[in-house]
Amino acid sequence: MALEIKQSLKLTQQLVMTPQLQQAIRLLQLNRMELVDLVSAELQENPILEDAPDYEDEAQTKKESIELGADNVAPEAEQKLPDIDWDSYLDTYSSIGYKPADIESDRPSLESTLVKKASLSDHVMWQLKMSNLGEDQQTIGALIIGNLNEDGYLEETLEHIAEVADADVAAVEEVLRRVQEFDPLGVAARDLKECLLLQLGPIGLRGSLVENIVSGHLSRMERADYRGIAKSLAVPVEKVVEAARVIQGLEPKPGRPFSEQEPFYITPDIYLHKVGEDYVIVLNEDGMPKLRISPFYRDVLHGNSSTSKVTKEYIQEKLRSAVWLIKSIHQRQRTIYKVMESIVKFQRDFFDKGINLLKPLNLRDVADDIGMHESTISRVTTNKYVHTPQGIYELKYFFNSGINLTGGEHMASEAVKDKIRRIIVAESSKRPLSDQKIVEILKKSDIEIARRTVTKYREILGILSSTKRKAAPH
Repeated sequence: MALEIKQSLKLTQQLVMTPQLQQAIRLLQLNRMELVDLVSAELQENPILEDAPDYEDEAQTKKESIELGADNVAPEAEQKLPDIDWDSYLDTYSSIGYKPADIESDRPSLESTLVKKASLSDHVMWQLKMSNLGEDQQTIGALIIGNLNEDGYLEETLEHIAEVADADVAAVEEVLRRVQEFDPLGVAARDLKECLLLQLGPIGLRGSLVENIVSGHLSRMERADYRGIAKSLAVPVEKVVEAARVIQGLEPKPGRPFSEQEPFYITPDIYLHKVGEDYVIVLNEDGMPKLRISPFYRDVLHGNSSTSKVTKEYIQEKLRSAVWLIKSIHQRQRTIYKVMESIVKFQRDFFDKGINLLKPLNLRDVADDIGMHESTISRVTTNKYVHTPQGIYELKYFFNSGINLTGGEHMASEAVKDKIRRIIVAESSKRPLSDQKIVEILKKSDIEIARRTVTKYREILGILSSTKRKAAPH
């Protein structure tokens, strides 16, 4: 059979994601703060878009922006400038620049407004420079400080530091001992044991029971094996428990106060308020610009001006982009509202009485309820938070698997985790409950659950095993 090349036409249908559709999908995934940043960037790039004044009616602004309706836009309000003390201004500034700071002013100087948090390296290096160490020792000390991790531990070996500094290991050890005397206590330690021992000297506990426990029984201390420690050291258990409290008061991470990690603040995207017997959903639009189409450019398109064809085509392109962005944002807000409304309907008992009544829920349930696809629900609930009477939760928190009950019903896995946490909190510190015992207690509440599941949930909650919880000091 001879092979030949042919050309043929074939008509097929396929879904193509336009840039506009991709933008709409991306908007669904953004939280409120990310959306504000995106809108602010669009305001800078698209001249057709502008932020509507606060005094303008919001409904009218939306109508004009989407439908490009009538041009009855309210005039710009006159902005009254605040009164300025020009005499004080001229006394402080001159025509040739900034005057010296020898003139009293109500305003703080520029230098007084600059704040920089000192890092652990800066703090220890400052102490090194203030010490009476020689030049060679200063060099070794700088190498030691440069190899401290964020917790304050020395990560490099003394042999390697000695090789880099072209010095003896004994000289490096000498400088290390000096650096370990710096603040914070325990800095430049090579392991946890050394870190804790370095903190005992300044508080007068050298040669004490605490030092003996840290030196030789730290692993037992981790397991809370106080009886074993007491037997090995031939001391009463009560003394070991007292020493354990002292050890717990030491700092295992000396660099913690100098951490540069900023706290993560959650800004809710939705507020859920209970008014009477009903719940009211309010979308958080604080800081969100109220977009509208610029009346000036609308007049350019519809007016009989002498604007060139190229200019009009450019404006038309930007206009389509602006209108689509506004429509996509409004659609995003409506979708989030519908999803939250459905969650409230399914989890009403949780919002009324708490986590014990949280029900199993999946994306399909909400998708079927509001007539949307599961992928849309997944995007809406990603990285978005709601402020409720029970606290602040991520929207994904309300979607969880179910645990079978004896009567054939189901309980949310988060509710089971909370029950496990409550059971462990209420246990005796001298006789902590094993995972199997927790299984038996849950079974009395008609909750069928395997021991390995209890172990998994306990580890997720960050709770130690029963052997490590035994006789832990309070």
